[in-house]
Amino acid sequence: MKTRHKSILIASVSLLGLTWACGASAQEAQVDELVVTGIRASLQQSLETKRAADAIVDSVTAEDVGKFPNSNVAEALTMVPGVTVDRQFGQGEKVSILGTDPALNRTLLNGQTVASADWFILDSPGRTFNYALLAPQIVGRVDIYKTPEARIDEGSIGGTVIVHTRRPFELESPTIAGSVGYLYNDRSKKGDFQGAAMASWKNEAETIGVAVSVQKATDQLRRDGVETYGTMAANQWAGGNADNPIDSRNNGCLGDCAATLTANLGARSPNAYGTSYFEQERERLTYTASLQFRPMEQLELEFNWLKIDASYDNLNQSMYAFQGNTWNSLGSLTDLSVTNGIVTRASFKNALSVLDVQAREAEMNSDTYDFRGKWKGDGWDLSGNIGLSKADGGTKRQVFLEFLNWADYSVDITAAPHNPGQLTYTTNVQGNPAAFATDPGWSGNIVSKPTTDEEKYAQADFGMDLDGVIKRVQVGYKFRRHETTQQYAGIAITGVAASAGLFSPSTVPGNYLRGFDSNDQMRNRFRLDGDSMVQYVESGKWLAPGQAMPTPSIFAAPEFTAGNWEIQEDINAAYAQANIEAGELRGNFGVRYVHTGVDSAGYVCNPGSPCAAPTDWTWKTASKSYDNFLPSVNLAYTAREDLVLRFAAAQVIARPNYADMTNFFQLSDGILIGSGGNPDLDPYKSANFNFSAEWYFQPQAILAAEFFYKDISNYILQQTGPEQFFNQSQGRVTTYQISRPHNAGSADIKGVSFAYQQNYAYGLGLLANYTYADGQGQDGAPLPYNSKHQVNISPFYEQGPVQLRATYTWRSKYFTGVDRGDEMFVRAVNSLDLTGTYNFTKNVALTLAGMNLTDSEYYAYANTPALPRGVYRTGRRYMATVNLTF
Repeated sequence: MKTRHKSILIASVSLLGLTWACGASAQEAQVDELVVTGIRASLQQSLETKRAADAIVDSVTAEDVGKFPNSNVAEALTMVPGVTVDRQFGQGEKVSILGTDPALNRTLLNGQTVASADWFILDSPGRTFNYALLAPQIVGRVDIYKTPEARIDEGSIGGTVIVHTRRPFELESPTIAGSVGYLYNDRSKKGDFQGAAMASWKNEAETIGVAVSVQKATDQLRRDGVETYGTMAANQWAGGNADNPIDSRNNGCLGDCAATLTANLGARSPNAYGTSYFEQERERLTYTASLQFRPMEQLELEFNWLKIDASYDNLNQSMYAFQGNTWNSLGSLTDLSVTNGIVTRASFKNALSVLDVQAREAEMNSDTYDFRGKWKGDGWDLSGNIGLSKADGGTKRQVFLEFLNWADYSVDITAAPHNPGQLTYTTNVQGNPAAFATDPGWSGNIVSKPTTDEEKYAQADFGMDLDGVIKRVQVGYKFRRHETTQQYAGIAITGVAASAGLFSPSTVPGNYLRGFDSNDQMRNRFRLDGDSMVQYVESGKWLAPGQAMPTPSIFAAPEFTAGNWEIQEDINAAYAQANIEAGELRGNFGVRYVHTGVDSAGYVCNPGSPCAAPTDWTWKTASKSYDNFLPSVNLAYTAREDLVLRFAAAQVIARPNYADMTNFFQLSDGILIGSGGNPDLDPYKSANFNFSAEWYFQPQAILAAEFFYKDISNYILQQTGPEQFFNQSQGRVTTYQISRPHNAGSADIKGVSFAYQQNYAYGLGLLANYTYADGQGQDGAPLPYNSKHQVNISPFYEQGPVQLRATYTWRSKYFTGVDRGDEMFVRAVNSLDLTGTYNFTKNVALTLAGMNLTDSEYYAYANTPALPRGVYRTGRRYMATVNLTF
């Protein structure tokens, strides 16, 4: 990857040099007569927004009404210098800015919070915004503030993304736009029609206007992968597990096997290894309405509504060898190889294998209501804003059955990371459903884990225009009440003795694990029918005579009880800001005062109790409050007509994730690990410094560099330590390794980004940028989602009715957190998108798009790339869209 990275940079610099002269002369000759449209128009508007801003701002502007550059807003932001996107499920959902964790950035809709929710059962409510919820058709422009202003809501260390939706006074009247498209995924081999429509009207006097839209999007996702579940020390096979000190050297691990094991007791190995088959239908309905009313020249009223209904039902089938299972596999080792402290190959006799099948109903729904009014006086203005945004989501229901098998197999990860590994059985059980059956003692579970998120807000702002160096002063107050909850209930399914063959098994599609160097057994494994399994469980056929269907309960297991919590966060903020202008110097300075009060409530297990009954638990509330003064300054100096120098400095905060502030904990009895929250967390604090130089060397062109430094204190990281809890499977108190968030000390992020944009002759143009972001925690610890290198290149062509655009992105490896005691990373990721549009008339256009054309591999690993944790591919996506605008 380092070689590729250097090649990209050299190629970009060479291209810049070769085209500079010819592009410059052509542009200078035509600039007075050029009428820009489409791609060029959107890029020009983005540059104008950037150049006029007092802060350091980047923008992405829609090419036309209803035509945002990408099918996903998050992926459109990747062309902004310093912005990276995590694509764990193939689509951009979480955005990082200038090397920071997505949770340390904020996303606002028209300047206000949008309640958000996650669909994945392993996620808990946090402060990240799920961009998969946002229909790109409703977006007119997205501004990324890399430096704060006192008037903008606090809570971001990396940057603040402000999404601006279309409003009727901004559009021609009447405006009617619509699109019909078809999206196809070449891995799932499924496609669906998409549709969007928008209408806007205003009267001639522009005293009243209304705009409405509706959008439907469906995506059939399939994610193929190879997974491991935690790591283990080799000494577990040599009697090192206190709960089951069985020693394979007394069984099948003899001779060379015993010698190798004895010499490498500290070597790390996958705890379990196998294949994943994940299917999901993502369906999103989005509705918007915007009403503007200007009854008199001084008064303007506005109401905005956004509604999102999304379903994310999914079926996951993981088939894996469980070579580290405490009770079934530790004495079964027969052979192993060790390289550089990693168990690269291991063989087992009659050891445990598992098929986990989880059918989940998941939703994400959101409603946002925003009302604002503004009165313009003579040289002053007063505005007010009230609103409500609420969301619910999560897993409404999970039906889970676990099927077991004992067989001889070997796990080989010798070629990782090039090849994430091979799982081979002496007798091919991966293709034999009859070889797997549920254990009547514990057959699975039924679980629900819904979440809610809500924010109410009210604010008032007063501004006055002045003469002199200080051109304007603004003061304001804002109150926000944010409430987030998680409910968690479940019940164990016992007494089921069913073969996997009962649930309409079939062989996975022929393109399963395409792109992986896997063996035939893995590529041709079987899968079950999820609906058949759910119907069987719900029918109760497996129940004993007279036995009632079990009902999920929050007290059925400690992890369910502890997973019920609620957070109420009240924020009172006041600010004062002055905008200045003195000759070629302009900018703003101000201070924002914030008081934050948090009540965190949840169930806490009474000391010494088995945590097995309602009386063992107490609902407790922990309160915390803190005050922050957040000064900021942004200065822009026009050194020449075409050169703008900027400097910014600010004190900023970012609050802990909601789930991190709770009493929550969850336990895995079999492998004695768990995780939990910490109600006593302090907010992140940072001193941010930015300097940039922007050279607008031609119309619609820029060459820019930005230097940034963030000195962060109270950084929150996961730390793992021993804690004792009652172990239900063993009936006694055991010691678990529990991972919890802590204020881990200081951290800093420093770096530089370079951006280049230019239109050439013959309709050609190029956007390119590179960002270096070096983030380190205390004692050199890695920071979550910090990629040291990032490259984006987007050439385009626009001539007559034809528009073509390519977007290539690459980011270096990044750390994602601590899981089960391991430091988790994702290897370098690249992606290529292509878009082409033909405008038949000014009203009708056809767009063809190919997304993720590299079928990028998402390679997560534990500590070293030689220990893969989850390696996935989600396929290429192709979309054809007819756009109509009148």
